[in-house]
Amino acid sequence: MIAFERRESAGWIAQAIAYLLAIAAGLLASVVLITITGADVADGLGALWQGAFGDAEAIGQSLAAAIPLVFTGLATVVAFRAGIWNIGQEGQVFAGAMAGYWMSLQLAGAPAIVAVPAVVLASVAGGAAVAALCAVLKTRFDVNEIISTMMLNYIIVYLLSYLLAGGPWIEAGSTAYHQTPLIADTFRLPELFGLHLGAPLALLATAAVALVIGRTPLGFELRGLGFNPVALRYKGVRVATTIVMAMAISGALSALAGVSEVFGINFRLRAEVLNGLGYTGIIVGMIGALNPWGTLVAALAFGAMANGALYMSVLTDVPSALVPAMQGILLLFVLGAAVLTRYRLRFGRKDGRHG
Repeated sequence: MIAFERRESAGWIAQAIAYLLAIAAGLLASVVLITITGADVADGLGALWQGAFGDAEAIGQSLAAAIPLVFTGLATVVAFRAGIWNIGQEGQVFAGAMAGYWMSLQLAGAPAIVAVPAVVLASVAGGAAVAALCAVLKTRFDVNEIISTMMLNYIIVYLLSYLLAGGPWIEAGSTAYHQTPLIADTFRLPELFGLHLGAPLALLATAAVALVIGRTPLGFELRGLGFNPVALRYKGVRVATTIVMAMAISGALSALAGVSEVFGINFRLRAEVLNGLGYTGIIVGMIGALNPWGTLVAALAFGAMANGALYMSVLTDVPSALVPAMQGILLLFVLGAAVLTRYRLRFGRKDGRHG
């Protein structure tokens, strides 16, 4: 009989070695995949590296690709550490972007000092409201949050499709894409050292989440909610309120991913540029072991891989469809390492004696 037994502590050195070995194994498996397609492995990996870290421009693009993943990864950390299975990051990203764009329409002509904070706050409010709605459904009506968040994903995405496909937000004369007109310069996130405002916000959000979870009463409640909500009730904590707060924070963080993409890079609202950010953020948070700083590192790695993969698919014969498969393989190895650093395998008979 095989059983998992929780380790007391694997130690950070052992964890680092395990993750490095997992990444190496994932890359080796990716090499096998590239070989099977008939593409040149050296050319493929060279293009991957060049696209991710080849020069200052490539590094900047990799960092820009990582910014929204930091936000959605942190959203996963907050919810999952509280034992709440928020699968709605995708819809919350869209909701944040939509709320921000709506605010930009209401404040047309406003100066940048008013416009930028307004769209950021509107986006945060939109994402938080959507997530909090699912929390209320859970606490008041016992609706499973996996179901409610997934259903809201579809509702919000299709709502945006309506608004952009012949709806009131579509750009006049746009036939190639369903998209809004370009956003006015005053609403665009300012740049700092070649990166938009989302970069320092992502660092600030990482530090804030780490501080809140590790050193505040709210963080204690969130962690306690994930471990034992019944014990938390006996301590006098209002569990329902904590659930709503956790989901609202998670939704607000997801919304920042939407505002960073729309107002920091693309300067127009289009569904294609937001697709997958929420679901990828769940993967990023899991690879980061639900640790804020680990999530930051995982997001940077995914951003580099995404940008490098774009170069690889353009400059080599490696099929672009292979990139998600490579990411999935890497995820499996890293998650395997995460499990083995927390648990050890025990082999024994069914009567409980170990062999």
